[in-house]
Amino acid sequence: MGTSGTAPLRAVFFDRDGTLIHDVPYNADPARVRPMPHARESLQRLRSHGIPIGVLSNQSGVGRGILTTAEVDAVNNRIEQLLGPLDLWIICPHIPADRCSCRKPAPGMVLQACSTLGVSPSETALIGDIGSDMEAARISGARGILVPTPVTRAAEVEAALDVAVDLEAAVDLLLKAAAAGTAP
Repeated sequence: MGTSGTAPLRAVFFDRDGTLIHDVPYNADPARVRPMPHARESLQRLRSHGIPIGVLSNQSGVGRGILTTAEVDAVNNRIEQLLGPLDLWIICPHIPADRCSCRKPAPGMVLQACSTLGVSPSETALIGDIGSDMEAARISGARGILVPTPVTRAAEVEAALDVAVDLEAAVDLLLKAAAAGTAP
């Protein structure tokens, strides 16, 4: 998509499971964390441009009583050990039936991240692997870039405005738009 305009790219948000790391459902074990291809390098490229990066992740295992927040934090700490420091983590612990405003596809986590960093959603992008990530980006006014995995549904790929083959290609799209002076 790349909304035309002059807004700079001021932050990039990532989904966690299936985007930055291989998805291990309800993972409570930091030893099971495996980064996706190009994850560390892609994050480092954004850091080298001075662009804040954060993770926005639905973690319904907490609300279901399958995970504790300490276990989620331990997995997140392992991710930072492997991928480097992240500027922010926002986790939604709710189950879908809670109908909270933070659980993707709701825009709450994107809006909270923008508020925390003092940026407008139009100056940000959300990179994720499923349609709910793209919907959260769209509703909030951020750019969404879908990086499909084998679990991404064909309809989600077709509906996405921007699709990249991997994290490296997604970051390329954002940095090229930033260099061209167009909004994310």
